[in-house]
Amino acid sequence: MKWSELSIHTTQEAVEPISNILHEAGASGVVIEDQMDLLKERESVYGEIYHLNSDDYPDEGVIIKAYLPVNSFLGETVEEIKEAVNNLLIHDIDLGKNDISISEVNDEEWATAWKKYYHPVKISERFTIVPTWETYTPVHSDELIIELDPGMAFGTGTHPTTVLCIQALERSVKEHDLVVDVGTGSGVLSIASAMLGAKKVQALDLDPVAVESARLNTKLNKVHQAVTVSQNNLLNGIQGPVDVVVANILAEVILRFVHDAIQILKQGGLFITSGIILNKKAEVKNGLIEAGFEIEETVVMEDWVAFIARKK
Repeated sequence: MKWSELSIHTTQEAVEPISNILHEAGASGVVIEDQMDLLKERESVYGEIYHLNSDDYPDEGVIIKAYLPVNSFLGETVEEIKEAVNNLLIHDIDLGKNDISISEVNDEEWATAWKKYYHPVKISERFTIVPTWETYTPVHSDELIIELDPGMAFGTGTHPTTVLCIQALERSVKEHDLVVDVGTGSGVLSIASAMLGAKKVQALDLDPVAVESARLNTKLNKVHQAVTVSQNNLLNGIQGPVDVVVANILAEVILRFVHDAIQILKQGGLFITSGIILNKKAEVKNGLIEAGFEIEETVVMEDWVAFIARKK
């Protein structure tokens, strides 16, 4: 089979929404080449080792690459992607250069080329994300390993917004907690919650492809007995009370269901939110406070913000 590589030169702010657009369009994988990865200083506290080639990265901004099968609908699909990306301007999302190009690769190249970007990464004191094709030996006896195949769905578990959520869950989830994961994607936050001892996790996503991917990943990580994955629009119809609601999605989407989140949480329950670009920080904070939450912690990583908010 032949594949087309769709390349979009954009900004860090637009990575999450564009990745979602590409996923919904049927992309078989997404690669993110962020110029800031070459410049950032990384702490070695977790022992991670990075080998980055500057030739693989743009001079500025971010390049997102997606892979689409070559078929009679390809032209229409590409036009729909372009339109959806341009519509992000309505939500005040900076698209940067917004240069879109397409090239052809064969099946063998696609099957191996993108894997060079993914290696085991320790993202918190206890969690390490490991691609399924990598062999990894835990460094500590209490280390928690999450296995993911980035080819199944967008998201490798190592984006700053996901890291912020997992680190917050690590500090917050207790044995026997009830957790709801809104916009689960690959299911990584639900998997982390179950590994931390949550009794029951409801993993929700509107996209049926993401639902299937999350189900596969929960089975791969042997937490499917604790995690229920279902197709759902945000928190519509979800009943509480629960101990934790976690959501790693766009700021605009978070604001749509803050009142639903506080309704299903137990008194003192936590709402962990990320996917928030810095310039949306005040807007989301105000929305949380107006809904009745008390902000317990605000964490920033690169250009992203996460909130841990408690129901008063």
